[in-house]
Amino acid sequence: MSDATDPWLIVGLGNPGPDYAANRHNVGFMVADLLATRIGGKFKRAQKAQAQVVEGRIGPPGPASQRVVLVKPMSYMNLSGGPVTALRDFYKVPTDHVVAVHDELDVDYGSLRLKLGGGDNGHNGLKSMTKAMGPEYHRVRFGIGRPPGRMQVADFVLKDFSSTERKELAFLVDRSADAVECLLAEGLERAQSAYNS
Repeated sequence: MSDATDPWLIVGLGNPGPDYAANRHNVGFMVADLLATRIGGKFKRAQKAQAQVVEGRIGPPGPASQRVVLVKPMSYMNLSGGPVTALRDFYKVPTDHVVAVHDELDVDYGSLRLKLGGGDNGHNGLKSMTKAMGPEYHRVRFGIGRPPGRMQVADFVLKDFSSTERKELAFLVDRSADAVECLLAEGLERAQSAYNS
């Protein structure tokens, strides 16, 4: 079981490369990038895994701040579990101190849901992480809604946010980063009551 001094591994899920940067499937990377900016860090290539990492602290200065490693796997979404598990082991992070930030089809655009454990709901990044280390990690689920009409799910998640969605996107990414910080500082129940919508 984890204790208060254990570090946290915050994993933004996405696909590497400029072609994917603005896709719905890459919202986890967007949140990780914002958290890196907030802690004054820059992503660097990890020594121990196919990923980029930033180390730092989240929270008020002093003993209440939490040691964090922000992670962007560079392995493509469906292979995220390998790099995440390697970094979890390297930094000695308990699985319940791993947080996956990811796009979620079954949550409406503009809504967030935080939870611990559960299924992967067909999300290839979660599927890979769960296969590698079990399901008992936290999730910050960024709602993207369902594809319109008969559009395939794979096409929908690999498209950029629409112009209407982009009007709110910066605010929603900011809110998701706030939710991660609240989860670390105040625990899951407090973060759920503040941010689940």
